[in-house]
Amino acid sequence: MNTVQQLAKLGQSVWYDTISREIIRGGELRKHVDEGLLGVTSNPTIFDKAISSSADYDDQIREILSDRLGISTAEIIQSLMVTDIQMACDVLKPAFERTEGLDGYVSVEVAPGKAHDTKATIDEVRLLWTRINRKNLMVKIPATKEGLPAIEQSTAEGMNINVTLIFAIERYREVAQAYIAGLEKRLLSGKPIAHVRSVASVFVSRIDTLVDDLLNKKIAAAAGPAADRLRRLLGKGAVANTKMIYQAFKEIFGSQQFNVLQAKGGTVQRPLWGSTGTKNPAYSDLLYVETLIGAYTVNTIPPATYNAFLDHGHPALTIESNLDEAKSVLRDLAAAGIDIQWVTKKLEDDGVATFEKSFDGLYKNLEAKRKEFASAVRPRS
Repeated sequence: MNTVQQLAKLGQSVWYDTISREIIRGGELRKHVDEGLLGVTSNPTIFDKAISSSADYDDQIREILSDRLGISTAEIIQSLMVTDIQMACDVLKPAFERTEGLDGYVSVEVAPGKAHDTKATIDEVRLLWTRINRKNLMVKIPATKEGLPAIEQSTAEGMNINVTLIFAIERYREVAQAYIAGLEKRLLSGKPIAHVRSVASVFVSRIDTLVDDLLNKKIAAAAGPAADRLRRLLGKGAVANTKMIYQAFKEIFGSQQFNVLQAKGGTVQRPLWGSTGTKNPAYSDLLYVETLIGAYTVNTIPPATYNAFLDHGHPALTIESNLDEAKSVLRDLAAAGIDIQWVTKKLEDDGVATFEKSFDGLYKNLEAKRKEFASAVRPRS
């Protein structure tokens, strides 16, 4: 039994934080599924990298233009994404069936420009759900204030939702309550809830990137024991924040409010740890994997981290280890003048902006290809 399969025994599912036509058609994704991989996540940055840096999509672009020369670039992008997600869902279908709907999901994100528009988000969730037409699909909604009612409504309509870009404990609580409210609304309308699944994607490493930067500036201005105390906080904020979110998860989904839904077939919205590749080379390459292993969780892991965990990972239940230390880290950060609420709000805003930038880059690259290919394409009669 490899380390990924051992994680599943401990109650944590490993998903793959990347997608491309190459890994689907080349058999890499199927190989990982055979190893124990249980899902795939994507985002605008991942699709930008996959589509813009590859010729693997050119034939489909030409075919789309042959069918409809005047199609918009945005529609072409969505068509390419839909095809990749459908193929990946088909590869993951055996995992979906074997786990009876617990795992085997592939996630696709609504266009990031709609992150602050509730109605536009709901409309695109419906469109993607209908076009992709796979039971093991999850549509990603950013955890903005405007995203919360979209999460509730989409859940009420029976669609599987991956809530993304969660950083703050307070926002996590709002996301969990939006999911629960959606299940309650669906139940009140007389519809079944047993098949509705959701994950709450909590981003991890980006917290350390920003907090460490703030700490290093304070360390440079300090000296002696004060500087040493600050240094001991480096690389600790992200794991501490995530462990506290897991405690909130246990509280919310162990409540009487959710017990009523569970008795009717409702399933917990599992926390998903995202952004778990280590960005600081001074830290362990498995820092955000080995410290966050727990029951009813998912870790979506980028390729390099996935391979590292297969090679030298140590599976063990750790998500509730050293909770007093995690609480102390958050208190000490506050005492040092690090406002975690400011940090998490900035990261949410930056995350949406980053995805928008990636989508804009993809749009420009596809616009250039569309113009290039259109001149050589003869529309079908």
